[in-house]
Amino acid sequence: MATSTYTAPRFDSAALITIDVQADVLDGQPLEISGSSAALPAMRRLVEAFRERGAPVVHVVRLYRPDGSNVDLCRREAVANGWKALAPGSAGELQRIGEHEVVIYKPRWGAFYETPLHAHLARLGVSTVAFCGVNFPNCPRTSIYEASERDFRVVLATDAISGLYDRGRQELANIGVSLMTAGELIDRLPRAPAGAVAGGAPLSS
Repeated sequence: MATSTYTAPRFDSAALITIDVQADVLDGQPLEISGSSAALPAMRRLVEAFRERGAPVVHVVRLYRPDGSNVDLCRREAVANGWKALAPGSAGELQRIGEHEVVIYKPRWGAFYETPLHAHLARLGVSTVAFCGVNFPNCPRTSIYEASERDFRVVLATDAISGLYDRGRQELANIGVSLMTAGELIDRLPRAPAGAVAGGAPLSS
């Protein structure tokens, strides 16, 4: 299914959502996910492009309490038994790190599950959400479907995501998700207004 009038991205009201771009998922780390380190440069380009244009950026991260009380059931026993991954230093509902940039903690796979993400995007007048991050079959895929069922127009940056596979591409196309590279997405963004000042924390590397 091709994008339609209802699913075609509106780049002038787009927000970037990064999913689980955390040190623990990179090469050689406790929750190592193949391809995550390789996708970082494209993720960084996207974040910088949205910052330069004064467009919203939301970093959605996962934190596991050491006692396992907020961990997915499939991993809870391992964390309760001492497995160290995604351990929090501090957690809050929404942390502002730049004029147009925030961090949100999520307790499960999906970025919208028991988080203020939907309300935050609605408050900003966002119509289109562009996703990048780690690891497509789990958290990004779940978050994309959650965004779709909330009637957001959805873009996936295919070179700024780890774990993307051919059937996944087809499934996303079937629900009207626009698939494009980071460069293609950046080229479609409106130019920054005159006098705009970029800001925000650097993306992990």
